[in-house]
Amino acid sequence: MDILHDALGFAARGLIVFLTIAVTVLFCIAVLRRRKPRGSWLRVKPLNKQIEALGDALRGNLMKRKELRKLRRQRKKVEAGRPNVFVLDFKGDLFATAVRSLREEVTAITAVAGKGDEVVVRLESAGGAVPHYGLAAAQLMRVRDKSIKLTVCIDRVAASGGYMMACVADTVVAAPFAIIGSIGVVAQVPNFHRLLKKHDVDFQEMTAGEFKRTVSVFGEITERGRKKFQEELEDTHSLFKQFVKAHRPKLDLDQVATGEHWLARRGLELGLVDQLSTSDEYLIDRAAGANLYKVTFERPRSLRERLGILAADAIDRSAVLQLLRF
Repeated sequence: MDILHDALGFAARGLIVFLTIAVTVLFCIAVLRRRKPRGSWLRVKPLNKQIEALGDALRGNLMKRKELRKLRRQRKKVEAGRPNVFVLDFKGDLFATAVRSLREEVTAITAVAGKGDEVVVRLESAGGAVPHYGLAAAQLMRVRDKSIKLTVCIDRVAASGGYMMACVADTVVAAPFAIIGSIGVVAQVPNFHRLLKKHDVDFQEMTAGEFKRTVSVFGEITERGRKKFQEELEDTHSLFKQFVKAHRPKLDLDQVATGEHWLARRGLELGLVDQLSTSDEYLIDRAAGANLYKVTFERPRSLRERLGILAADAIDRSAVLQLLRF
């Protein structure tokens, strides 16, 4: 009986400890949620001080304190009246879901940017769905339409739809071994028609209009439907080439619009990029004569966006160079 009482007492004490910890954790979560802004908001982060702080960490051991203080005072005098450089990050997935933030960032910048200001987009994308990347490129065109200098920096990859965005820029800067190009269109449609037929499963798809559905996942793909679908791909590719040519008229499209991708070193020779440099190097150089601000429109991500980001990360990890779609 004493053993039972001891066991119950131990269980009660354990329950009290567990409840205490649980209540504490819930309280902390509630506080953090209350402190976090609700909905969406625009965040602006000055980058010059961050860059200078990294250098000053080393200068503190190389220079006298008096010299370092003098250098910092000189910086404050120089900052006034300098042009602004607004830095945006765009990490693309299959559906270019980052365009939802990009459009708000562009709206904010175009409302305040003045003469001599610049927008720098650090772009990373292996491409994706045609209309989604078409919209993303159109958002960058809004910057050009306002006569604001636009620079796109590519550190790893800007291919297919990613390059469609990049080619809009006044200047395309790429790390030497970044992947660029892939000016082409691809579509992959699995078809289970023969499998269904083998198991005596009928599939009926009702359409109005001869080419409402040219190819189908479950229906039989006819030669006429396949031919029409190929024509649609060719037409999309033609529009893609026209878009690139409009923004980079010196390109030899017969040479670069074959769907191939290149490393930026070759891309420089072909005219796909204008300068070989990392985004870090480019921004540090600009910080010497301009005030840098990182602009980020932050908002809760939808389930579709989170899945898209996971898919993009999976593609990166597997190093798949047969880049999807456009």
